[in-house]
Amino acid sequence: MVPDSPSTAVPVTAAATAEPQLLELFVAFARMSLAGFGGVLVWARRAIVEQHRWMTAEEFNETFALCHFLPGPNIVNLSVVFGSRFRGIPGAIAAFAGLLGPPLLIVTTIAALYARYGELAVLRRALAGVSCVAIGLLFSVVFKMLTPLLKKRDPVALALFAGVFVAVGLLRQPMPVVLMVAIPLSIAVSFVARGRRA
Repeated sequence: MVPDSPSTAVPVTAAATAEPQLLELFVAFARMSLAGFGGVLVWARRAIVEQHRWMTAEEFNETFALCHFLPGPNIVNLSVVFGSRFRGIPGAIAAFAGLLGPPLLIVTTIAALYARYGELAVLRRALAGVSCVAIGLLFSVVFKMLTPLLKKRDPVALALFAGVFVAVGLLRQPMPVVLMVAIPLSIAVSFVARGRRA
């Protein structure tokens, strides 16, 4: 299944629509989690940015970047941050429950079945296929999240991005160490750039 199509894409600077209610938050994140076998991020971005337009593409990228600094899975952090942004603590709880509730029931059932039938060859081949699909979806959403950065054509931001990619992806440096260098550097660069524009 393709996450989206060019006809559904929206401008990266499109304004967000009305703020979601608690039930909307729960249902939206439940649908994301049920659709996102192998990776919810793809569906979260599609629902938040393109379907509901609760955030622009840039706001989503900034919020997701913030979630990397918090402990725990990024998508879970995103649900809490996103829900609390619009509805406070009740919103965070609604989004969190929607994200984890339905999958928890499904995974518990599947785990029981896997414990009984996990040695079957056909099941192992099916799981290998699912892994390939998950990797493809991940590449798709990474490309989408890069689009706002590429459209800005900011050489400093692109250089920081490339530096972090090389450090973590190629040189295999620990993420905390890279962030301890990249965060102060990016803040300093942004501060200097704003000072020149002022």
